[in-house]
Amino acid sequence: MTRDNAREIAVHLIFSLGFGTQSADEVLKSELNRERFGELAQEMPIYAQYPNEKQETYIKNLVRGAFAHGPELDDYISRYAVGWSFERIPRMAAAIMRTAMYEILYMPDIPNAAAINAAVELTKQYEPQEVAAFVNGILGSFVRAEFQDTPAKPEKAAARTETAPEA
Repeated sequence: MTRDNAREIAVHLIFSLGFGTQSADEVLKSELNRERFGELAQEMPIYAQYPNEKQETYIKNLVRGAFAHGPELDDYISRYAVGWSFERIPRMAAAIMRTAMYEILYMPDIPNAAAINAAVELTKQYEPQEVAAFVNGILGSFVRAEFQDTPAKPEKAAARTETAPEA
């Protein structure tokens, strides 16, 4: 399994958080296990391989982090989605942007450009091309505005000491 596959699985879980009252840990417990992957593999090939320990940790960090920072991430999306209300943004696109913004803000080992590129490519799989361009525009504006005063991401990220909550 690649990091892109692990990211896509995390996006699915982050997407599902938007439809119910479950916490991130409850969703992870019910969805991130070998039995559930076996069920889902029939419909979606991405679930054919269960993540290794590093990938599983990455997925958990993304899901917990996007859940814990949901209001902050949604505020950023709203702020940079000029002319759009958050409610108009397709839910999958919002889940993808939450994931990318969390990576940009709280995962210093992931380059901003890689997070944006992965988000755009993932959006193309689930949404029309114009939504992928919209996601690219929002994430690009977000990075340019939020990181304009810093030469490199790690310095900005180092200033943010908060990480994803533990289980």
